[in-house]
Amino acid sequence: MIAQVADTTEPRRLALTALAAAPSGALNTAWAEWADKPEFRAVRGPETGLVMMRGRAGGGGAPFNLGEATVSRATIKLETGEIGHGYCLGRDLEKARLIAVFDALFQRDPQRVETQLLVPLRTIATAHDLKKREETAATKVDFFTMVRGDN
Repeated sequence: MIAQVADTTEPRRLALTALAAAPSGALNTAWAEWADKPEFRAVRGPETGLVMMRGRAGGGGAPFNLGEATVSRATIKLETGEIGHGYCLGRDLEKARLIAVFDALFQRDPQRVETQLLVPLRTIATAHDLKKREETAATKVDFFTMVRGDN
């Protein structure tokens, strides 16, 4: 009989997505307010590099190199042994380091990170997205054709 193992990949992926999309200020504030900050050491970085972005014509055509994007990354290890990784677009090294710290904390105590950090970050992201949609909808133009009666 094969034992069922809980899949922790998806919750962690969603957490990292929320962390990478979060504004730097929100992560800095969350870290400043975090009680009982753990000791950690840098394993790699933080450092900045380039990644190649790929595209597909029409979404399904042959892939092609679109261009390069600047990415920051960091890896840390908590004193309790959890290793966290952080990646974000741009040159914000502190953001990459904080993402790595919160990733490691998520592995140790996912419920606390979810309630104290990720829920507020997702609320901010949802509000920002809604505002952007409203601004976009305000610029919508409806095109119509008037039919002339001479046909």
